[in-house]
Amino acid sequence: MAFWGNNLQSKGFSVEWLQELKRKNDLVSIASNYLRIEQKGRRFWACCPFHSEKTPSFSINAEDGIYYCFGCKESGDVIKFVEKMENLDFYDAVKFLAERVGMPLPELKSTEEIGQRKKLKERVLLALDYTYKHYVENLYSKDAIKAQEYIKLRKFTRHELEDFKIGFSKDWTDIVEYLHKKGFSDDELISAGICAKKNNRVFDVLAGRLVFPIFNSFNECIGFSARALEKTDFAKYKNTAETIVFQKGKIVFGINLLKKLKQQQGLKNIILVEGQMDVIAMHKGGFKQTVACMGTALTKDHVSELKRYSENIVLCFDNDEAGEKATIRAIEMFRNEGVNLSVVILSGGKDPDEVLNNLGKEKLQEMIDNALPYMEYLISYHLKQYNLEKAEEKNKFVKVILSEIKKLGSEALFEPYLEKIRDISNIPIEILRREIGEEVKIIKNDKNNIVINTEKGENKAVEFILASLLHHKNFVNNRIDYKLLLEEYQKYLDIIDMNLPLSSIFDLEGASEDKLLVNMINYNFNVNEEMEEKYFNDCLWLVAEEKLRKMQTELNLEFKNCDDIEKRKLIAKQLGKIASDLKSKNLEVFNVRREN
Repeated sequence: MAFWGNNLQSKGFSVEWLQELKRKNDLVSIASNYLRIEQKGRRFWACCPFHSEKTPSFSINAEDGIYYCFGCKESGDVIKFVEKMENLDFYDAVKFLAERVGMPLPELKSTEEIGQRKKLKERVLLALDYTYKHYVENLYSKDAIKAQEYIKLRKFTRHELEDFKIGFSKDWTDIVEYLHKKGFSDDELISAGICAKKNNRVFDVLAGRLVFPIFNSFNECIGFSARALEKTDFAKYKNTAETIVFQKGKIVFGINLLKKLKQQQGLKNIILVEGQMDVIAMHKGGFKQTVACMGTALTKDHVSELKRYSENIVLCFDNDEAGEKATIRAIEMFRNEGVNLSVVILSGGKDPDEVLNNLGKEKLQEMIDNALPYMEYLISYHLKQYNLEKAEEKNKFVKVILSEIKKLGSEALFEPYLEKIRDISNIPIEILRREIGEEVKIIKNDKNNIVINTEKGENKAVEFILASLLHHKNFVNNRIDYKLLLEEYQKYLDIIDMNLPLSSIFDLEGASEDKLLVNMINYNFNVNEEMEEKYFNDCLWLVAEEKLRKMQTELNLEFKNCDDIEKRKLIAKQLGKIASDLKSKNLEVFNVRREN
């Protein structure tokens, strides 16, 4: 049985149906909705959407329906592309593509557990949809006087109420009774995070609060954040508990509006603030590209989500100690993600809402326009932490900043900041350069040299052999028993034996995360087949030689520890054969055994 053979069905769809889905959803056509694509030769090229670059390295193989970025090494098929661009799981990406071309989803050949999870997710989303709409209706009822007074106090207009679907939860039981009438069970209400259970009674967890629905990028309500309107022993703000659709570490408040804005007029940048009230205030002030994370520290999922919409990120956190710490954490998350990151220094208020109220939107716009590049912010931040009049503290400051500069990764980027530190510290730049201690290692690569002698030469040889087998290259030596020669790579040989279209390999569980498999699929073969054939044979021998020498070592040890004379003769004969094979580069031992 193939190593990953069964897993091709584990996502619930047949191979044939997925192939038809991909055939109808041409990858070039799909990608052109997100990227500016140009054809060169047989491939299509664009700037990669998954990392920052100016020269296109994102390549689309239209014939095989796969993509590969030569910069960040991202690879996949049209389903994987949609998963990443729209932040969807596999099933929802398939659903997205199927709806696009009018293909009905088949009955899933899935396990009972997967089927139940899919059904629960659908019911949870439906319950949340009914709930937020009911909360919106409540806001305009006579029972919502306190909520209405708070809205007047915050000067929310009809635009903010409609854009953010702000609502009100009347009491402990109203939403329970409403959803029961809609046919939802108590378990479903609890699974959706709308309700909880205590003393055998189900109740609305957001009772008596102003409610802010949380939407994903597809404008589906996935949870809530709610603010208390009276003094309470509980937290002022309360968020939905983690559910099948609500994970705080992945949620960006306002992402649905950001996506809509980009589709309508494009985005110059994204402004990231601390909380949803700041998002609403910023939208009211005209800064509609503003979003926030959901009551949690910035995560890689947040970063990935935001990068899909713009490479220009502006941090606009509160002007207090907590805001500074949040800014430093955010810089660490963003700094290696290929974005243009800057930081707003707020004045005239603790947070963006106060600045807008105190100084107006023109002044806030000026602050945003003058946002500091993140390295300049780090320098100014650390300057405040040390007294440079004291030698010991000056040394600490320089050490900290040099460590930050080193993280830029390129000597070309070091110099302006080294000059800035020189001016601040009065330390000669030659000393700063020496202290930073960067050594640039240049590795030369001679394309005409096909001899493999690097430290990881065997790995490169194995990769080329497997890629040649996968792509059915004419120069492949069919006399070799590859399952014997490459026994440690059995799972890859099993995939090759499946003889799948290249795009279908990405349907295998975990395929797109397997570095070797991705490299095999996207291997960049030389156009010179004669040279490739020689390279292939060199690779074969490199791997075979390693195995023969391993066999030789094991047999020598066995010979040394063996007391049986006849067996020692047999081992000596085997050792003689191996020595002969090594000398003559004979691969006969790895040939396929054929019956007469």
